[in-house]
Amino acid sequence: MNIRHWALILAATASSLVSTAAAQDAPFTAADKRAVVEQLGQTLEANYVFPEKAKTIAATLRRHLDAGDYDAAPDRRALASKLTDDLIAASSDLHFAVGVDPLWVADYAAKQDPARVAALREEERRDEARKNFGFAGLRYLDGNIAYIDLTHFADPELGYDAAAAAMRFIENGDAVIYDLRYNNGGHLEMAQLLASQLFRGDKDVELFDYYYTLDGRRVERGQWVLPALPAKRLTGKPVYVLTGSTSFSAAEWFAYTLKKLGRATLVGERTAGGAHPVDRKPVGTDFFLQVPIGQIRDPVDRSDFEGRGVTPDHPVASADALAVAHRLALADLAKADPAKRAEADWLAPELSKRPQPSATALKAVAGRYEGRRIDLVDGKLLYTWRGRFRLMLEPLAGDLLGLEGVRDFRFRIVRKGGKVTALERIDRDGTTQSYARLD
Repeated sequence: MNIRHWALILAATASSLVSTAAAQDAPFTAADKRAVVEQLGQTLEANYVFPEKAKTIAATLRRHLDAGDYDAAPDRRALASKLTDDLIAASSDLHFAVGVDPLWVADYAAKQDPARVAALREEERRDEARKNFGFAGLRYLDGNIAYIDLTHFADPELGYDAAAAAMRFIENGDAVIYDLRYNNGGHLEMAQLLASQLFRGDKDVELFDYYYTLDGRRVERGQWVLPALPAKRLTGKPVYVLTGSTSFSAAEWFAYTLKKLGRATLVGERTAGGAHPVDRKPVGTDFFLQVPIGQIRDPVDRSDFEGRGVTPDHPVASADALAVAHRLALADLAKADPAKRAEADWLAPELSKRPQPSATALKAVAGRYEGRRIDLVDGKLLYTWRGRFRLMLEPLAGDLLGLEGVRDFRFRIVRKGGKVTALERIDRDGTTQSYARLD
């Protein structure tokens, strides 16, 4: 079930809209506009998840039409934009969208043609492959914490291999962070696949419960933890989900369900609040309507977050969410295993928020030290050792300096009487070595 953000779908159709300039520029009369609004109302009433509300919204669109609110729309695209605004205003549901795409409408009408269906599917696969099926970043953070950056949830039928590779990549982490801050949604089945890695496979655990309209009939469905996976499970390991105000739809469900099941800690900002599954339906020969067709419910108390969003456990600015989640993960791991406390303490200065030193403060550090020198270049500190090895220094908390690409030691600025007198190297095991300032 695809519950993808309407803005993404509209963006994806941009190329086809360009290719339909002939339809866009064709004469567009008041009678044409009335026909579109009437057809839109019928499509809305036949598919919207809330039938009674659909009638009210359709009536609202007709009132706008009768009041002349659409008279100023010069063409089809302008009318589609205005109708989208009015649908969202009347419903408070950000999933609604109206677009102009006669090629898509023609393809929809010809969807029984196996050759055409196969061609469209291959086109979709190529487009997803260019985006690596939503897996934008995989890496390990300090402390053996796996990090996975997801831009959207691709159809797992297309993206299964990429998902399997990602799941295998993170399986050796002591904790995992899913970054959904800028994820606009997608296929709930991909969310099901990825979430299944966080639970045991020998126990029935429901992730999502929902219903939707399919060709005029109501379909009820539940999605459960999958019993077989292409990677090791992460049961018992801490999980963190980063959220932002642009986290939408399936991304919100992934976060919301894991929070409800007590399986993840959410860090970031309140999400957008788009909980409904959607589908796209043709309207006449040129337009389409993206319409919410169902309702998803969480597995605990059958609630959702439509219009409200998902509230994180640790509300912070989305830009700071990764560093905060990293600190939380290190602290949680140290709490469970005191042997990891030293590592958490070592990494704390790198993850703490710190003000940027002034140009005067940076200039005071620049100078010659035993066997090395520090220069101020373009507002940054450049460390040179033996005249040929050059790396940038990054100010950390207090007088600490991190060295670009180096994780085993850092420097501390030594002051006496307010003046910088030495540079002290601090190794990860606590040993130190001091280099006196020479100028």
